[in-house]
Amino acid sequence: MPQLIAVDWGTSSLRGARLDDVGRVLEEKSAPLGILNVANGDFACVFASLFSDWMKPAGTVCLISGMAGSRQGWAEAPYVACPAGPDELRRRLHWIEPGRIALVPGLSDEQGEVPDVMRGEEVQIFGAVRLGGLAEGLFVLPGTHSKWATVQGGRVTGFRTCMTGEFYGLLSRHSILARTLEADAVLDDAVFLRGVERAGNGRGLLHNAFGVRALALFGRLSPAESASYLSGLLIGEEIHLQELPQGREVIAIGASTLTARYALALRHRGARVRTFGAEATWTGAKALLG
Repeated sequence: MPQLIAVDWGTSSLRGARLDDVGRVLEEKSAPLGILNVANGDFACVFASLFSDWMKPAGTVCLISGMAGSRQGWAEAPYVACPAGPDELRRRLHWIEPGRIALVPGLSDEQGEVPDVMRGEEVQIFGAVRLGGLAEGLFVLPGTHSKWATVQGGRVTGFRTCMTGEFYGLLSRHSILARTLEADAVLDDAVFLRGVERAGNGRGLLHNAFGVRALALFGRLSPAESASYLSGLLIGEEIHLQELPQGREVIAIGASTLTARYALALRHRGARVRTFGAEATWTGAKALLG
């Protein structure tokens, strides 16, 4: 097997890892050079400045996942329709330099008249599948746009996106709630779970969100507590939309600060949770090489 360079190139930042022939991480690096921060669209220059040394050994292959393969990125790697697994992605790699540098296509899922898409999360899912010895399961990838994906037979059969993280940013910094809320406060688990519980009252997020302001006005939530409560409302709303039989296992993939919140809310709902971090990305890239 060739030496693999795995790169996750997102909207605001990128990270990469150099792997040996059995998938062990030899070295990692990151930079605040997401696709929106690439001067004059010169992706080749940014790539060379970060990874040219890693690419020197003969036979080295680089797989780049994430938004670098979007229409606004280095080049567009067309989506692969679900159901899809590593084999389908491998056949549809978009080669920047044949046999050397390739963009990983994202996935698409038709849901009635409205399609859904992901870029980068598919690699993390296949990495977690391999790490966990899984053939099926329910996966959540928290973030600005959280993804819920179903895997059967090692392939993603469908998924759903929720704009949870983006809504938290908008409400906590740009709405009336921002005046009585400390957006970056440390999570208060108990208050967070109050929000999760409130989200299940059937009255809807539009009503429940205003309660954050009302509770603050009556002195029942401090600014720091309001942040945890709002986070609980939003994540609770997201989780209440999922079909979660008692005791079902959910695989959470992502930054530990986010997966910890989802694990707390999911366990409160009676689910079992396993979590994976950056290792899922690197293992997923390795899975695409076979």
